[in-house]
Amino acid sequence: MSSYDIRKTALSIETIWHERGPRLEKPLLIGTAVVVIRNPFAGRFEPNLMPFQAALRELGRELATRLIAQIGGASQIEAYGKGIIVGEDGELEHGAVWHEAGGQGMREVLGQPKAIVPAAKTIGGAGTRLMVPLGHIHAAYVRSHFGTAEMTLWDAPRRDEIAFGLVMATGGRPHARIGGLAVSEISVHDGQR
Repeated sequence: MSSYDIRKTALSIETIWHERGPRLEKPLLIGTAVVVIRNPFAGRFEPNLMPFQAALRELGRELATRLIAQIGGASQIEAYGKGIIVGEDGELEHGAVWHEAGGQGMREVLGQPKAIVPAAKTIGGAGTRLMVPLGHIHAAYVRSHFGTAEMTLWDAPRRDEIAFGLVMATGGRPHARIGGLAVSEISVHDGQR
């Protein structure tokens, strides 16, 4: 991976067969990929974070590529999101660089879907649990694909680290039945409908 001081990476895949309803013919897979790097700005204010954001684009692409391979290929991905946990010696803005870097990395590897990549970010210590929102990759109004994936590492982030994460899923919630735009009804291709 990139030239950043990476301490560790983690990939996890959940395999979901049902949510107390009928067993799915094909399980829903939800994958989470996390990379933990040393925060180059821990303990100090940096007025220009744009070079850091630009340099992380490669990391976003690499992490997305690894996660997609674990889930079974780009054609399988229907939902995505991203998450950031900044260690206590950093600031939320140090994690905000992942909005563009991680989001664009996923989009490039997935063929440039237009829907916004939902995100969650926080400041926290080792073992912080972050629930990362998921949304459909082509249309934000597909309610069946509103979901979450947990991003957590027992030993990260440390005070001077940042945990950057990407999440992807092969479908929406099992047995979704609350209406809204169906995947088969996506037609505008503007990232909304």
